[in-house]
Amino acid sequence: MGKIVLDTKKLVKSYSNGKKKLDVLTNLTLKVKSGEIITIMGQSGSGKTTLLNILGTLDRPDSGQLTILGNDAMDMSDKQLSELRNRDLGFVFQFHHLLPEFTAFENVLMPAIINNNASAKEELADELFHYVHLSDRKDHLPAELSGGERSRVAVLRALINQPALVLADEPTGNLDINNAKRLLQLFKKINSEFNQTFIITTHNPQVAAIGNRKLKMVNGRLRINK
Repeated sequence: MGKIVLDTKKLVKSYSNGKKKLDVLTNLTLKVKSGEIITIMGQSGSGKTTLLNILGTLDRPDSGQLTILGNDAMDMSDKQLSELRNRDLGFVFQFHHLLPEFTAFENVLMPAIINNNASAKEELADELFHYVHLSDRKDHLPAELSGGERSRVAVLRALINQPALVLADEPTGNLDINNAKRLLQLFKKINSEFNQTFIITTHNPQVAAIGNRKLKMVNGRLRINK
């Protein structure tokens, strides 16, 4: 394990619904080192997605500290956070969110296109498609791909900018058993061969089992998942 990629201290997040207040995160602390696979287990509504959105700077906590690669995310502007997200973070969601009018290859390059360095990433994109055995599918539109193929394309998109950390929210939740197994094997392979760091949220014990650090959400905090 290497350097600290992400460090949080005492994250607090709550939502108000009329007169009621829902506490989602309560003084939550997490430190992530490069090369780790951290799985966070919890039932629907436990706060896993809220936590991942905050760690990915898609949402802000009410209070607490969040440091990503030495950058104080709490003190950054929206523009700076957007640049950090695109440069240093990758996202994989339960629903792949591929752009339907673009080919698989173009979808994978989209973060690089936003970053104005797509041409520099085309060779890497080709290598990644070969790596996951999809070279013959890269010119297909998402509608022409199977569910498992779309999930692999979404993972490649998360990897194209070679991020320090990939955040995956229920990544197998929309897949059948066989494709879910293939996706988990891909995560482990990428972690092993590229030292890629992952935080994966799930309600599935089989997904949680791939973590070399297994945590669970309990009353707005993280506990060791035994």
